[in-house]
Amino acid sequence: MIIVGGGIGGLGAAFSLTRQGLGVRLLESAPAFGEVGAGIQLAPNCTRILDDYGLLDEAKSLGVVPDAMVMRDAVDGGELTRLDLRDLEKRYGYPYMVIHRSDLHGLLLRACERAGVELINDARVVSYENTGRGAGVTLASGEVHEAGLVLAADGLHSAARKLLVDDEPVSSAYVAYRGTVPAEQPRVQGLDLSEVVVHVGPKCHFVHYGLRGGELLNQVAVFESPRAVAGEEDWGTPDELDHAFAGTCDFVQEGLPFMWREKWWRMFDRDPIMNWVHGRIALLGDSAHPPLQYIAQGAIMAIEDGWVLGEHVARNRAADGSVDWDAALFAYEAVRPEHCRRVLTTSRAWGELWHLDGVAREQRNALLRARDTYDYAFVDWLYGPTALTADEEPPMFTPVPLSSGGR
Repeated sequence: MIIVGGGIGGLGAAFSLTRQGLGVRLLESAPAFGEVGAGIQLAPNCTRILDDYGLLDEAKSLGVVPDAMVMRDAVDGGELTRLDLRDLEKRYGYPYMVIHRSDLHGLLLRACERAGVELINDARVVSYENTGRGAGVTLASGEVHEAGLVLAADGLHSAARKLLVDDEPVSSAYVAYRGTVPAEQPRVQGLDLSEVVVHVGPKCHFVHYGLRGGELLNQVAVFESPRAVAGEEDWGTPDELDHAFAGTCDFVQEGLPFMWREKWWRMFDRDPIMNWVHGRIALLGDSAHPPLQYIAQGAIMAIEDGWVLGEHVARNRAADGSVDWDAALFAYEAVRPEHCRRVLTTSRAWGELWHLDGVAREQRNALLRARDTYDYAFVDWLYGPTALTADEEPPMFTPVPLSSGGR
C-alpha cells in the first residue's frame, strides 16, 4: 500500500500497517523528514496505542509525565480548576504526557525504519485515482505509483479530500505563537514544570509546560486577530500579539518576549465530513479532520486512525495474506468519522468557552471553580479506549449551561 504524507499521522499509520505484515511505501514531499513546532500533549487514548506499539517507554524517556493540568484566569491569574493527572492515569490505565513534536515524529520515523517501511522523499503527489487493481498517485515529476490501497495523510490542504467534498479550510481568526525557553532562564526557575497550565482570557489564552525532562519550557500564546475578523490579508502579526495580551496578568505578559516572533500559525479547521473513502483511496489525519487545538487531539486522532485501520486489516486478512480492503475500509469509515466529528465540534465549543469576556467569563469561572478535581464526566468519552466499532463509542458528556454559573 501507499501512504502519502510523512507527518505524525502518516508515520503512525505506516508503522501500524507494517505490523500487520503489509508492504508500505510512504511518499513525503519534503527533501527530508522533520516536524516543525514545539510541544504536543498526548492523552491516555494515545499513550495506550504507543504502548501497544511498544513505543511508550521511549516516548516517556523523551517527554515529561506531568502531575496536574491547571486552568487559570488570564486576567487575574487565579486558579479555576485542575485535573490530577496521576489519578487520571489510574483511571484510564495510561499516562498523560507532553513531548516535543519533533521527538514524537523522530520516534515514529525510527520505528518505521526498523519495521522496513519504504520511505521516499522529494515525492510531491499532485493527483490521485482509482485503478483496476487498487489506486495510484502521480507525482509532480510525472512518476506514477500504484498499490492496492492509497492512504492520504496529506494534511489540511489535502488534494485527496477534493475527491470526496468540495470544501475549503475554515479560518477561526485565531493565531498561535510558540516558543521554548531553556531551563537556565530566570523565566523557568521557580516554575512547577510538573504542571500543564493554561491561562484563559478574553479572546486569548496562554499555555506553558515543561519538555525534555525539564530542559525546556514550552509556551503557546493564542489570540483572535482583529485584522482577520476585518477580512484583511496581513493578520496575526507581532503587534497584534502584544495588543491582545495587554490586559492579562504579569505572568502571561512576562512570557511574551520569549515567543518566536518571526513565525506564527494561523488556526484553521474544516467542517466535519462523514465520508472518508473513495474506492481504494482513504483519508487519514488532518486530510479528514483537521481540528482546532483546544482539546489537544489533532495528532492523537491521526494516530488513532492508523491504529484502527491496522486493527481492521488484521480482522479482514485471509490466510494467504490478502486483505479484503472493501471490508476493512467499510469498518474504518463506520467508526472514525463520527468520533472525529465529535472532537472537531467540541474543540470549537471549548475554544469559545476559553475566550469569553464580561458576564459570561464570570459565569464560566464560577462553574469551573465549583468543579470537583476528580470529576471525569467531560473526558471519559475522549480518554478511554479507542473504539473499533460504532457500538464501542462511548456517550458524550452532558453540556452545562453557562447560566447555571450565576448572574
